[in-house]
Amino acid sequence: MRTLQLPRMSTDKPYRNYRHKDNGDCPDHLHQDFNQKAPNIVWASDFTYIKVSGKWYYLCIVMDLLPRKVISWNISGKPDVKLVMNAFKKAYSKRNCPSGLMFHSDQGSQYTAFSFKQLLDSLNVVQSFSKKGYPFDNACCECFFKYLKKEETNRRTYHSLQELQLSVFKYIEGYYNSRRPHSSLGMLTPNEKEELFWNQA
Repeated sequence: MRTLQLPRMSTDKPYRNYRHKDNGDCPDHLHQDFNQKAPNIVWASDFTYIKVSGKWYYLCIVMDLLPRKVISWNISGKPDVKLVMNAFKKAYSKRNCPSGLMFHSDQGSQYTAFSFKQLLDSLNVVQSFSKKGYPFDNACCECFFKYLKKEETNRRTYHSLQELQLSVFKYIEGYYNSRRPHSSLGMLTPNEKEELFWNQA
């Protein structure tokens, strides 16, 4: 790495609050049924962390499970409920306020917060949760973050939030949604899968 003048990659991780209740208030309605029959039936969400000049930033995504498409994302310096609320609101507005929606996530404090639950209840959105400490229940989001880091963010050193935002935007909109084929979609891209559905509807 010194010969190629490549920067060292940080391996330390920020603290993430995993303390939450695993009870009847956090039911799993999805049951790993990731192959949906239409868009805007189930959205999944999660967030990850990326370092910028020694400071951690948090990226939250919302994914539509039919095309495995990232339909909105938000970056914040704090992993709080505002991070996920803003990401959800962007998706909800962008998708023209769909009805009959299920929203699936882990049981992190951001997703179990009263203000977020109140928002979903007001929109008649059914909330679903992964089992505690079981990332396979939200495998689609986990897979996205794996490829985001492998193909984009771990290859770069960011000096500002603006650099990170541009990098994430280019990866999601310029590559992942529009050019990256998925084996689970029959080697279609998320955009192609979604377009195919609407052409056949």
